[in-house]
Amino acid sequence: MVLPAPAPPPEALPPVGALLRRYPDAGEPISCVPVAQGLLNRGYRLATTRGAYFLKHHLDGDQEAITRQHRAVRQLQTLGVPVAPPVENARGETVAVIGGRCYALHPWIEGRHRDGGQLTAFASHRLGGLLGLVHVCLEQVMDARPAALAHDSADPADTSAVIDELIGLARGRARRNAFDELALHRLAERRALLERHAHRRPPPGAEPAAGWVHGDFHPLNVLYRGAEPAAIVDWDRLAVQPRAEEAVRAAAIFFVLPTGALELAKVRAYARAYRGASGADGAELAAAVHRVWWERLNDFWILRWRYLRNDRRADPQFAAVSALAVWWTREYEAVREAFAD
Repeated sequence: MVLPAPAPPPEALPPVGALLRRYPDAGEPISCVPVAQGLLNRGYRLATTRGAYFLKHHLDGDQEAITRQHRAVRQLQTLGVPVAPPVENARGETVAVIGGRCYALHPWIEGRHRDGGQLTAFASHRLGGLLGLVHVCLEQVMDARPAALAHDSADPADTSAVIDELIGLARGRARRNAFDELALHRLAERRALLERHAHRRPPPGAEPAAGWVHGDFHPLNVLYRGAEPAAIVDWDRLAVQPRAEEAVRAAAIFFVLPTGALELAKVRAYARAYRGASGADGAELAAAVHRVWWERLNDFWILRWRYLRNDRRADPQFAAVSALAVWWTREYEAVREAFAD
C-alpha cells in the first residue's frame, strides 16, 4: 500500500533535466514536487511548459517487469479500463534509465481518492464492476495463461511464535504508550481467537482459481473525478494470484469503518457487481472470504513494521485493522453471505 511520507532528501530527487531530454515533447521543467512515497516507488508532480505529469521513480529497478506492466496498462486502456498509461519517450520507450535508476512519465490525472465511506451503494456497485472488468481484461492482454496456485495457509503454531515475539518487544519498551497497550491487548485477544478457531484453518494444497490481478487495489490507487473512476494507478504488483481474494481484500480496505466493522450493505452491492463482471460465482467468493479471514487472523504486518523495523507509517491503521479481525470472526456468516449472495 502506498503511504504518505515526508519528502525524500534533495539528493533523492530525480534528474529532471536529463529525464526531460528523453521526452522532447514534454516541454521544459518548471517544478518537481514529491506527492507520495511508497514501498515500491516514489512519485512526483512534474510541471513543465507543456503541462503536468506524474513522474514515478521505480525503486525496484526491474526494467523488464516495469515494461511488462506498462504494456499491460496501455492494452487495458484500449479495452476501456480507466488508467494513466505511460508516456513514450523519443525512442518509443516507456522506461527511462538514468544513473542506473528507472523512471516513467505518466499524464497527471486530476482527481481525488475516495474510501468506502465516501461511496454510495451505487458507487460501491460500480467499484466492484470495475475490479471485475480489470480481471477479465487482464486475462485478455497478458501473454501467459496462469496455472492453478497451490495455497498453503498460515500455521497457527507459527503465528503463536510471532505473537510471543511481538508481545516481548511491546512489553520491553522503556516507555509504553497507548498504542503499545492496545497492541498487547490485541495480541492476547488474537491468540485466544486462534486457539478457538484453529480447526478452521484452510486445508493445505487447496487450489483457488488464479488469474492476473492488479495486486494492490485500494482507495489510494483509484482516482475519482466526481463520481466516476478516472484512473487505476500503481500497477507495480501486477501478478498471478487468486482473483476472488483480491476482490475480498480490496473490499476489506474500502469498506472498513474506524470501529473495525465492514459496511455490509456496500460490500453486498460491490460483490454482486464483481461477480457479474468477472464471472466468479458465490462459492468462489465464499471460499475467498474464508481464506482472507484466516489470513487476517494470522497477520501482524503493522506491528512487525513498528517493532521489528521501527517504521511507524502504518500505525494509524492499526486500530481499525486489528478490530476488523475480531469483528469479522464474530460476524463471519454475515460477511460470507454479503460476498456470496
